[in-house]
Amino acid sequence: MDSQTITAENVDEKIIYNCISFSYLFWLLGALYVIAPVIAWILFLRLLYKKLARQPASRISISHYVWVLGMWVMLIALVVGHLQFGLGTGKLIKSSIGWAKGWALLAIFPLIGCIPIRPEIIYRASCRVCKHTVILFPVFLMAWIAGLPSTLYVSPLSIIGGPGPEFFSVSLYEIDPGSGVPRWRLFTPWAPALGMLGNLYFIFALQEKNQKWKRWGLAGSLLMILISQSRLAIACYLALIGFFSTLRFVRSPWLYLLLAPVMLFVGVIGESLITKIEQSITAVKAARAGSTRVRQSLADIAVERWMNEAIYFGHGIVERGPHMVEYMPIGSHHTWYGLLFVKGVVGAIALAIPMLITFIALLVRLFTNPLAKVGMAILMLLGLYTFGENLEILAYLFWPGLIVLGMALRAEEPEDVYNRAQNLEEA
Repeated sequence: MDSQTITAENVDEKIIYNCISFSYLFWLLGALYVIAPVIAWILFLRLLYKKLARQPASRISISHYVWVLGMWVMLIALVVGHLQFGLGTGKLIKSSIGWAKGWALLAIFPLIGCIPIRPEIIYRASCRVCKHTVILFPVFLMAWIAGLPSTLYVSPLSIIGGPGPEFFSVSLYEIDPGSGVPRWRLFTPWAPALGMLGNLYFIFALQEKNQKWKRWGLAGSLLMILISQSRLAIACYLALIGFFSTLRFVRSPWLYLLLAPVMLFVGVIGESLITKIEQSITAVKAARAGSTRVRQSLADIAVERWMNEAIYFGHGIVERGPHMVEYMPIGSHHTWYGLLFVKGVVGAIALAIPMLITFIALLVRLFTNPLAKVGMAILMLLGLYTFGENLEILAYLFWPGLIVLGMALRAEEPEDVYNRAQNLEEA
């Protein structure tokens, strides 16, 4: 494959490549939140058609089915929660549509990974977005320096409904209320979400074979992480560097020779090392004490109300928090607390089991399938961000990662499925 010229060669690849590449255009139109669910269900129907028509498509693995089952359980928990609290048919329909645009995507996009699609298409498209970010950032920086309005407009598409107007707004910059310094969210709803996307693009950039595009990808992804000023994004970035660096040497006997004295040394200075780590964590939290306080309060309220009011199936819907948490939704900023509050312990298990099964499936292939390493990095990213974001709300942004994760889980090598599809088209 020519790393210089990677172009989409079938309808599915064209849809995915263009939807990623033109992220900034869709953002200007306020359509970014809408695009992901639309292409998810379209490509899912195309996958069903390919299966029924016996066209080339990878065999769906057990891990895929586990994700599908888990997200169906999410819907069941949602329905039971609405019925328990008598929320009415209108809210049930609205919440079900929200499920189709959120949690359902965590099962559908991995399934789409079974369609004949090359991961290189996603890597290249993501690097293009990184290039656009590097080129456009001076415009966003000058907007803050010139004192232009932070938000230019909210797209009329917001009438279709969504989590909030920030998902449809065109924002040039924002001012952190705690520090008073600018931070950027670009085409995401808030700055930490940009940091998450930067880490996903960093994973993709590392896989890009063309050095020019790889440099664009690495530069753009790091820029996204830095301008988001997200502590979790920086921690995740360092963790990913450690993950990929370790994999390079994990089979080398030198690694074990080096680890032996290192572990001995850690054992000697263990107590003082733990103290230093605790001090560092305290310093990081103090850097944005207001944000840390709000997050902790949201978590405390979510857990308390979950345990006292709706242990098994949750409350069914998100509720607005009190003044002490700046009226933010209860359970927000944390996937697990949010699940416990809205869908109870049933919902939390419905996510935990697919993630655990996926981890085991990827771990088995980690040293035999190169794509499994990418899938494990994506799973690690999602796992880290369950402690700082609500995954279902941001699925419309990190869906390319879900497709690659699905590719890593499928029962056949990506090249085998793609080559069969190409042979059929040529015949």
